[in-house]
Amino acid sequence: MSQFRVFAEYVVPSVLAYALAGVYAIVDGFFVGHSMGDAGLSAINIAFPVVTLMQSIGTGIGMGGAVLWTVRKSAGDLETAEKYVRVTWVLLIAASAAVTAGLLPFTEQIMRLFGAEGEILRLGKEYLNVIVLGAGCQILAMGIVPMIRNNGSSFFALVVMVSGFLTNIFLDYLFVWVLEMGTEGAAIATILGQMVTTVLSVIYLFVRRLPVLGSLSGFFPMAGKIGTIGIAPFGLTLSPMISLTFINRFSMAEGGAAAVACYACIAYALTIVQVLMQGVGDGSQPLMSRYYGEGRYLQVREVRKMAYVSIVVLAVVCNGILFLTRWRLGDLFGASESIRIMVGEVLPVFLIGLVFYGFSHITTSGFYATEKNLYSYICVYGEPAFLLALLFLLPAFWGQSGVWWSVVLSQVLTAVLALFLKAREDRNSPEEQR
Repeated sequence: MSQFRVFAEYVVPSVLAYALAGVYAIVDGFFVGHSMGDAGLSAINIAFPVVTLMQSIGTGIGMGGAVLWTVRKSAGDLETAEKYVRVTWVLLIAASAAVTAGLLPFTEQIMRLFGAEGEILRLGKEYLNVIVLGAGCQILAMGIVPMIRNNGSSFFALVVMVSGFLTNIFLDYLFVWVLEMGTEGAAIATILGQMVTTVLSVIYLFVRRLPVLGSLSGFFPMAGKIGTIGIAPFGLTLSPMISLTFINRFSMAEGGAAAVACYACIAYALTIVQVLMQGVGDGSQPLMSRYYGEGRYLQVREVRKMAYVSIVVLAVVCNGILFLTRWRLGDLFGASESIRIMVGEVLPVFLIGLVFYGFSHITTSGFYATEKNLYSYICVYGEPAFLLALLFLLPAFWGQSGVWWSVVLSQVLTAVLALFLKAREDRNSPEEQR
């Protein structure tokens, strides 16, 4: 079987699954925006970083465990590999309980911290209360899927995500449009959709007899190693929402509620593209981890090169689609006419950064897939650090335009940093030293 075919068998289902995840992310905004207008859309947008935080925790734990499971199994250490599956399972359950207990008493304070007030605060709090109560569904759904994918079942990972997605759409229609339950109804639909994904994923674990039951000796050192790997995919998933939070805060100060509503539409559209790119990275990860564990370093590079080509193609296609539809994008979320026009004017700025964003994320996926943890941390957390620095600088001169351009420039700087680290890793790889 050719290397490209193997790559496609892993990556295509992953990209399709993440495409659904991207649509998943905008479904609540679509139904709430059309039902409740700009206030409901802004409330969902401001609260959404908390949703992403939960999903990031699940992704970080699940991906950290999946990488170590695959690498150790490929290296022939089956006993240790199986323990990593069990430790990952326990960590996901513990994290679910901790997040609900830790966040539920503070949902109103969290919304205020993110800049919500008045009607937006009330609607956002209703949404967030339900989301936090259902944190376990979010974390387990996102945490088990990497295990399924690393077990060679990328297509089934797609199936479980499709099931949750379709459930969410139907329930959003029912709860938000038919029963008029507002943001609370949208949150219930989201949690129940994730519950479907979780149940199907857990059934898979037991039907396929993955080693979820057995000895947990060495739990804490192994949990530490999972965390060490997982910090990068956690940040990779959370980074767009960290950026969203920063942008919302500075936009509220520079452009007011109109700028926040405008960026809500843009952020939803960009989320779809960004998760497609994450799908390429996460779909490539099982192959890179497997080849790394087997000592086949040239194959690791081949997979990464194919991922880069895929990212460029995705960026070009998505840029074209978004540019051509930019004047109608606001209509998709029920935005007012003034917001629709603003979206059409501003969106081209953000399209500039997509190729740079994709390059950074593929490079980062390659780093954590091959246990280059420090490099992955630098790439992941460099982008929001660059963004925050630029947000303090550029708006002082350009106002709201400075907020928009800060996003693009932070993506360019992160890509340059990733390129430097990649070149350094390539020079130090075992194949280069032979």
